[in-house]
Amino acid sequence: MPQIPQTLHELTVGQLSARSGAAVSALHFYEAKGLISSRRTSGNQRRYSRDALRRVAFVRAAQRVGIPLATIREALAELPEERTPNRDDWARLSHAWRSELDDRITQLHRLRDHLTDCIGCGCLSLETCVLSNPDDINGEKISGSRLMPERKGADRAPASREPAKSVEGCC
Repeated sequence: MPQIPQTLHELTVGQLSARSGAAVSALHFYEAKGLISSRRTSGNQRRYSRDALRRVAFVRAAQRVGIPLATIREALAELPEERTPNRDDWARLSHAWRSELDDRITQLHRLRDHLTDCIGCGCLSLETCVLSNPDDINGEKISGSRLMPERKGADRAPASREPAKSVEGCC
């Protein structure tokens, strides 16, 4: 890992990439999303202050635990500009994110535990399907047969097979 002299107060994007382990394209993306910032030289090159190293580490750690970038940006916005996030910052923010992570863990456990319930049928439109209709939410809102909403980008059923048409008509 290249060493950067302590007397150097600004880093090029290449130096920041090498030290942080983040690809240059990721750093540009982080900057576009407002997670880190740079200044431009007279030659229009980016220069990052040294605190960007800690900010990138902060972003990557939060991403690894599943925190959305928008939430990370909000958290970083609470810190004074040019200040390196420290252990206390991480402790405070990670504590705030704990309930969100606990909810996700619960959802993932539920998904894992019920994954095979509908897969045998293949339609994912059962009235009480724990995957597409957890806790029969649709049953509380509407009655009777309904087409389940089609997900954007989902593959269509082959022409030789007829897709499931209704909640009650499957299996």
